[in-house]
Formats: sequence, C-alpha cells, structure tokens
Amino acid sequence: MNVPYAYLKDQFADPEAILADVRKLLEHGQYTFGPELEQFESRFATLCETQHAVGVGSGTDALFLSLKALGIGPGDEVITAANTFIATAGAIAATGARIIFVDATDDFNIDPTKIEAAITDRTRALLPVHYTGNPADMHAILTIAKKHNLHVVEDACQAIGATINGQPVGSFGIASGFSLHPLKNLNVWGDGGVTVTSSDEIREKLLLLRNHGLKNRDEVTCFGYNSRLDTLQAIVGNHLIRDIDWINNRRIDNAERYNEAFSDLTDLVRTPPKRETDRHVYHLYILQVTDRNDLLTHLNRQGVEAKVHYPLPLHLQEASRNLGYREGDFPVAEAQCKSILSLPVHQHLTDAQIDHAIDTVRKFYK
Repeated sequence: MNVPYAYLKDQFADPEAILADVRKLLEHGQYTFGPELEQFESRFATLCETQHAVGVGSGTDALFLSLKALGIGPGDEVITAANTFIATAGAIAATGARIIFVDATDDFNIDPTKIEAAITDRTRALLPVHYTGNPADMHAILTIAKKHNLHVVEDACQAIGATINGQPVGSFGIASGFSLHPLKNLNVWGDGGVTVTSSDEIREKLLLLRNHGLKNRDEVTCFGYNSRLDTLQAIVGNHLIRDIDWINNRRIDNAERYNEAFSDLTDLVRTPPKRETDRHVYHLYILQVTDRNDLLTHLNRQGVEAKVHYPLPLHLQEASRNLGYREGDFPVAEAQCKSILSLPVHQHLTDAQIDHAIDTVRKFYK
C-alpha cells in the first residue's frame, strides 16, 4: 500500500469551483490587487484575530518584510531557533542583520530559557518559530521581549490555525508571517504568503514595501520590493480558507491515532510533545525514533513516504559558516536531527493508509 507524503492531487481533484472564479478573473483582468485579494486578506485577518493581513509573494517574504517594516537591517541582530527551516534564517539574512541561533526544547521550538544569554546591545528582535504547527512558548518569549525592549515577529509559516489558550498564533507579536506554499495546511497554486499585524503603522509600511514603495502610480515613498500575492492565488486561498478547520482537525485526528498506536513503544519511539493548553495543527508529524535511518529505509520500501525535517541543523550548514558556530553549540537541536522522522499526516489519508504506516513502524521494532 502506498502512503504518500504529498496530497495535492487529492486536494484539487475537483477544481471546477476554483476554475469558475478564475474565469471571473479573466473577465475583470485585475491580476494584481484584484478584489479577491482584499477578500482573502480580510478573511485571513479574521482567522488570526488581527486587525490586518497583507498578502505577499511567499512566507519568506512575509518574515523579511515584517523585519524591514520594523527598520531592522545591517548592524542589528535577530534571535531565532537553530532547528528551523532555512527560510527563517534567510529572511533575517536578507535584511542585512546578523542571525543569532538558540537551541530548541523537546517540542522542537526555541528554548526560552536560553534566549536571554543570546541577547546583546545589538539585538532588535526575537523571531520564534511555531515549528511543525506546534505553538512556541509565547508567554515566556513576550516576557523576555518586554524586559529587553525587543520586537517579536512570529514565524507562523507552519502553524495556520494553531492556538495558545484559544488565542491564534500570529496574534502575539507585532507582526507575523504565514506561508501558503503548496504543502502547507492552507495552500495555494504556487508560492504565496501573508503577514498579519494589528499595527496600522506596520500595515502601511508593508503595503509600501510589497509594491516597490509606491504611494500611488506616480509617487514612490521608499525603495521597496516586488512581493505581491497574485489575485489568482488569492482566489485559491479564498476556497481553501473555508476548509481550514476541517483540514486541521483531520490532521489532529490522524496525529492522535499515531500517538495512541505508539504509546507502548516509549523506549523506541517518542511522539511529538505538546502543551495541554495549545492546539497543535501538525503541519509536520515528527517522531524521535531509535535506528532512524534503518526505519526510514524500511518505511519507504513498504510504501510509506516518510521524510526527515531536517538531518542537519542550520548552524552547521555551509551557509552559516561565517556566523562562527560549531558542532556542540546547540546539543538538543543536533541530537534531534539524528533521531527525527516525519510520517505522512495530511487530511486526505485513509484509515487503511494510517493503519499501514502504524503497522510498518511496529513491525520494524518487533
């Protein structure tokens, strides 16, 4: 039996409703800044319980433009997690600021107890990541930020719909970035992203920065960038956002089935931890396992498309060489990279496919 990691063929098996709205786009011809974009931004802001949402070209741009809107640039430092995806660090680097890594906790998120030791007189912002769809400890992070007068920008690219005590991630920081990449829980037909904020000032800066700094067709307020969320992608987003609760709930149900099935393998398989007050939306379902490489090979041979996110932490990548980090600097993140394994968890999996993935893991250890 095949248990695929990707699911887009199933998700868009019946695209007629979307294509009908695409035909309307062909009629009105507003391929950028069309009315569908404004509708999507309004719906996205409501979902995140923020005042504003600004559609941009990618999740990476959502983070980069948020930092730029805060005036962060060369000479500044921004703190983030060592085990995140490259886009988080890349957004910081694109501003000209220096990336400062901090180790992770057992839940794969940044360790708040390690943040203060990384703060210097050049630190301008904290960039926590809600990694895998699991909320970071925002209350602890915000307490540190307030103490040191730092901005907080949330990397919520993997966490649309996740909550902390019922409050949506993305609504804690001064600004937050989300990704609409095809493999995200809320996705479009290509790259896309959204920045959310409840600051009118930040919103106005984002609107300028995403569109070349243009105040209007003839006046340029600042030198900006070309990072618009196309109307076509907003149309797709408008259809998918209606289903986001169903999508997330299906992923949560699938993850809970895995958790229960592996509950007696505690010496061999560790299921992803989460706080009881948080809603983890499982963009990724990551186990920590014994004999990871052999299990990965076994799963793939049995048709279970498992993956590793990711086998080498950012501070040990060639791109980070000039930052001066060494092996052993972040022992938790480094250890996790040797044992983590991601199982398919998406909303289109059947009961039989989940059972096959579970049986394959159990038979490997048996």
